[in-house]
Amino acid sequence: MAVMTHSSSFLLPPTITDAVNGSSPTTYALIILNQRLPRFSPLLWQHAKIRLCADGGANRLFDNMPELCSDEHNVQERYKPDVIKGDMDSIRPDVLNFYKNLGTMIVDNSDDQDTTDLHKCIAYVLDIVSDDDKSNLCILVAGALGGRFDHEMGNINSLCRFSTTRIVLLSDDCLIQLLPSNRHHQIHIHSSVEGPHCGLIPIGAPSGSSTTTGLQWNLDNTEMRFGGLVSTSNIVKGEIVSVRSDSDLLWTITIKNQSSN
Repeated sequence: MAVMTHSSSFLLPPTITDAVNGSSPTTYALIILNQRLPRFSPLLWQHAKIRLCADGGANRLFDNMPELCSDEHNVQERYKPDVIKGDMDSIRPDVLNFYKNLGTMIVDNSDDQDTTDLHKCIAYVLDIVSDDDKSNLCILVAGALGGRFDHEMGNINSLCRFSTTRIVLLSDDCLIQLLPSNRHHQIHIHSSVEGPHCGLIPIGAPSGSSTTTGLQWNLDNTEMRFGGLVSTSNIVKGEIVSVRSDSDLLWTITIKNQSSN
């Protein structure tokens, strides 16, 4: 079975990320949701080639980015999203007009109430990215965790609905991504910015057999299901964590506060 590699190098400065990724650089897209921006959002912005706000995410970009870039000038003008997309029930009129006047594309999908704003933005990215770039595409979702639990579950559901696309849900404290069962997985750990606490959680169906290396409490053909064992509060012990499972799993790992290192 093919091996899928994962890396949180987007939490590192771009020059370091280029060295890590080598000859196959990752194409990053950034989607900002309607939760407070993670403290490392300016770094995500630098990495991204495509930048979208999902409806009220534009309010967060407008309000929070100047706080995160207090040593920069004209922050709201400089951090202009390429697209604002969604059902437009959360974005403030002043924010909408500000970015519209700067040339941001506004895509009103208020006629579609069957999908979330995140779903709409992911679909948009996949429509505009070339086939060559799709193989190296990684979509970063800022503000995906925290706030209402039903919103969090909707975001996790988007991981499952777009299971062939690399998507990372991000908050100040942690990240979540899907590990599809049709691949073996190698997760490269950047210990300066993430860990050590981590977890593997079955999603969609119980796991009859999951096996790992690189964790303090490794799984060895272990069954995992809700109502039984799930691998929460585990700890990364190596530079590479390997995972294989007969069901899709969610991988989560803590993100370090750089100011405390």
